[in-house]
Amino acid sequence: MDSQFSAIVLAGERPGGSALSQELGLVASVLVDVAGKPALARVIEALESGEMVSGGLLCGPAENVYRNSGQIRLILTGSSFTWMAPEIGPSASALAALERLNRYPVLLTAGDHALLSPGLVDSFCRRALQLDADIVVGLVPYGKVRQAYPDSLRTVLKFSDGQYCGSNLFAILNQKGKAGPKFWRELESLRKHPWRMVHKLGTRLLIRYLLGRLSLAQALEALSRAMGCRLGYVLIESPRAAVDVDSVTDRDLAEKILRSD
Repeated sequence: MDSQFSAIVLAGERPGGSALSQELGLVASVLVDVAGKPALARVIEALESGEMVSGGLLCGPAENVYRNSGQIRLILTGSSFTWMAPEIGPSASALAALERLNRYPVLLTAGDHALLSPGLVDSFCRRALQLDADIVVGLVPYGKVRQAYPDSLRTVLKFSDGQYCGSNLFAILNQKGKAGPKFWRELESLRKHPWRMVHKLGTRLLIRYLLGRLSLAQALEALSRAMGCRLGYVLIESPRAAVDVDSVTDRDLAEKILRSD
């Protein structure tokens, strides 16, 4: 396994386009302007400017959008990223991109993660490599997110020993880690309902989760068994890692954060 990551940037759209692209009249939501620059351009720049990522794939948007959008092609010009057509759903797209790359480790992120920075990417990748795991997720303490952005609504995973937000950062460290996206494909429709995700692992775990008696370690152990690979996590202290731009409200928050830098 190399120490430098390839990256997969997911940029697919729901059929008919996302609510954000429809509201703003965009051909793809990843092209939303965030403080004078498209979200996708910010993501590619963050990945290109660090030390731990060496090129990769932009998976999406759809071929007709890509072919007709000079803006997306311009963003990729001069970069070490190439476009590929997405599959139906992010997990299927991630699997297809992993097959095409056929090398590890891989960093998986989203094209609307406009607040990514080279430092954040490099820190996550380095710490992920230190873990005895096949796939690693980035988690942000919800307390830090709430303190920094008290009016922001985020999906929260609630465990007996802490509450966390996702970061849209995943490290797939080896071939076994492909089991993660395969399992997520079954859960995609439930991603905004963590309790239903737990239910797929068994009623007992669901009850423990709902009663606040399921720890993060216990949840990761159960997920590892269900997926058939070792799942680890990196704790990310920066609250901005929990903010992606999939609504106008999120765009406004991201711009406020960037202006305060």
